[in-house]
Amino acid sequence: MKDKFLAWVNWALMANLFLVLFSFFWLAIAVIGHTFKLPLGLNLWYRLWEPVFTPAIGVLMAGALLSGAASWVSKRFTSSKQTSSKQIL
Repeated sequence: MKDKFLAWVNWALMANLFLVLFSFFWLAIAVIGHTFKLPLGLNLWYRLWEPVFTPAIGVLMAGALLSGAASWVSKRFTSSKQTSSKQIL
């Protein structure tokens, strides 16, 4: 159950990462287009910044911190279980 949940969370974080990367590349291309007077969606990007991209970046950062903390806690419990089982033997 826990492994399935963590796999789903990791999949969601990976999808979120691709959304953030897509938004970054879109911004870069739109800014380059703006310098050449080409309408490549910079105004739309600005309108989507606050409701879409800012929360996506926040979720990505929080997910990375929580995933790292969960991995650290899991390794600590696994290593302490192995140490205690070696002491019993």
